[in-house]
Amino acid sequence: MSTADEIANRGPTVEDLRKLRIQLKNVHEEVQQNLSPMDKAALWITKHVGSLSFFIVIAVWTGLWLGWNFLAPAKYQFDPPMGFVFWLFLSNVMQILLMPLIMVGQNVIGAHSEARSEHDLEVNIKAEQEIEVILHKLEHQQQILIAMLQKMGGVLPADDEVDGAPAS
Repeated sequence: MSTADEIANRGPTVEDLRKLRIQLKNVHEEVQQNLSPMDKAALWITKHVGSLSFFIVIAVWTGLWLGWNFLAPAKYQFDPPMGFVFWLFLSNVMQILLMPLIMVGQNVIGAHSEARSEHDLEVNIKAEQEIEVILHKLEHQQQILIAMLQKMGGVLPADDEVDGAPAS
């Protein structure tokens, strides 16, 4: 077999892989563009309800509400102490409304995460293909160098040194 035939049968080159390469996409932008207005609202609520600022607002609101109804004169109390029925009612309504919205937001975030994971897998597969080509080229170069050393009458390294481990 001639040298030209050997070169032709070596497998794909890096340039061949570059020609087959698909332009990478920005998964984050794609997901953001495909969100419905309801999904965007659910994401906004999920992001803000899950923040320390929201916790502080709720804690202050609760403290003021309970403090006022404990410490204010009886004629100014609007939610009698120890029952706090109105406060419990408002808290429950807020929880009932926020819980499904947060779950929708988490589902959207999960779908976004899944899209990023799939994109990462595609990138890793492409990188693996390119690395295989490079390794194949390095093996071929190693064979050429060994053949050149043999023709020149040079000293060949032991087999285990060729594989990267020093001879013992």
